[in-house]
Amino acid sequence: MRIARFIDEQDQVQLGEDLGDGTARLLEGSLFSGLRPTTENRKIVRRLAPVKPVNVFCIGKNYSEHAKEMGSEAPELPIVFMKPTSALNHPDSPIPIPAACTHGPEVDYEAELAVVIGKKARNIAVSDALSYVLGYTCANDISARWWQKQGSGGQWIRGKGFDGFCPLGPVLVTADEIAAPQALQVRFRLNGELLQDGNTKDMMFPVDYLIAELSRDMTLLPGTVILTGTPKGVGFARDPQVFLRPGDTIETEVGGIGVLTNHIVEADG
Repeated sequence: MRIARFIDEQDQVQLGEDLGDGTARLLEGSLFSGLRPTTENRKIVRRLAPVKPVNVFCIGKNYSEHAKEMGSEAPELPIVFMKPTSALNHPDSPIPIPAACTHGPEVDYEAELAVVIGKKARNIAVSDALSYVLGYTCANDISARWWQKQGSGGQWIRGKGFDGFCPLGPVLVTADEIAAPQALQVRFRLNGELLQDGNTKDMMFPVDYLIAELSRDMTLLPGTVILTGTPKGVGFARDPQVFLRPGDTIETEVGGIGVLTNHIVEADG
C-alpha cells in the first residue's frame, strides 16, 4: 500500500491510500496498530511527511564511491549519527538556508532511501530484521558542510540538524510492496539536472544489517526512521562544488516509491 499523510479540504490531517490522482482513500486506525480502508475518498490538498519520527538515525558513507569522493576510506563499521525530529520537513515544502550559514555557500543534498520501523526491535537477528520494517520512503539528508566539518567540534548533528533538513515523502510504501530493498534506484535532480544516480545494491551495509546492528542493546521504537546513506554525486565533492541556493528546486527519487520535491528559500531568521 502507498500511504499518504495529508491535509484535506476540511483542513484535517488524514492518513489515506494514495490513489495516484490527487486523492486518497481514507484509512482508519494508526500506522503502528493497523490500518483499515474506508469507502471515503478525500482530496490531497497538502502532503505531509508520511510519518512523524520518534527518532531519526542516519548512516554516513554507506556507499563506497561516496566515501571516496568525500576523501575517506570505506568504514569498517556503520557511521551512525542522528537528526533531531525538529528537522522534519514535508513534500513540496521549503527548505530554508540557515541564517547561521555565514561562511559562504555550504548547504548540500544527499538523496537516500529511508526505512520506517513498525514494531519494537531490540537485539534482533539480521535474518529477522526486515520483518520489523513498516515501510520505506524517500529522504534527503540536507547538510550544512561547514557546520558538519568545522563548526561542531567533530560532531555532525549540528550540520545535519537545522530546521527543515529532513524532508521525507511523498508516500510511505509498505514493506510488502518492496520485496528487495537492495535493488532500488536512488536519484537526485537539481533544477532538473541529474546529479546523483545510484542503486541500493551498492550499500556496504544493507538494510537488514543496519536494523540488526542498531538494535543491539538499543530499542528501536515504532516510528524510528533510518536514513541509509547516499550514493556518489554530492555537491561538496564536485569540481566546481555545487551548493543549494534560494530559488532551487530539488527532487529526490527512489525507485518504487516516487519523487520527493522541495524548494530552497532564503534564511528564515
